[in-house]
Amino acid sequence: MFITFEGIEGSGKSLQIVRAHEYLLKKGRSCLLTREPGGTGFGRELREVLLRPGGAAREPWSELLLYLADRHQHLKEVIEPALARGEIVLCDRYQDATRAYQGAARGIAPDAIEDVSRLLGVIEPAKTILLDLDPEAGLRRARRRNSLDPAAAAEGRFEDEDMAFHARVRRAYLDLAEAYPQRFCVISAADEPDVVFARIAALIDQWIYG
Repeated sequence: MFITFEGIEGSGKSLQIVRAHEYLLKKGRSCLLTREPGGTGFGRELREVLLRPGGAAREPWSELLLYLADRHQHLKEVIEPALARGEIVLCDRYQDATRAYQGAARGIAPDAIEDVSRLLGVIEPAKTILLDLDPEAGLRRARRRNSLDPAAAAEGRFEDEDMAFHARVRRAYLDLAEAYPQRFCVISAADEPDVVFARIAALIDQWIYG
């Protein structure tokens, strides 16, 4: 099963996906934890370019093509082989992030994103957990984290975007969840982490164990 975790900056998805991975391993399941960008050696180099604050200007399409290059390599090198081995794959961000960030927030037409993605053979996940949070709360969390963690601050490019940008991202995610209700499960990220994870664990048990 291929499960993705999505959400705005500061939604806690990176914490929750690690907990989900540990949860599945404790249950004896073969499970791969990965992320985008950066799930391969090539992707880690792209991640630095894409997420480093400041740096050279780039056009929306230039940014999109870098994300899709990362995704194509990730699929061929990591995700598809793991699925072929029968592993559960948990991915921190994936195609829906591109639809929300480069599509809705940057203004690239959805049909254009889908056309290029089809050419690259991008597959859809079986399930997507969307951790939903008000953008103001999310940015406060993310910026506080960045002030305490130099590694996080070094990947804080999107935290520098204005509130309207993050509001468009959130709206796009919620629109995707409404359009694909069989795939998406929306969980409030406003609660305490343990409460959020209890809901995620219940979903995972339902999907995997029926």
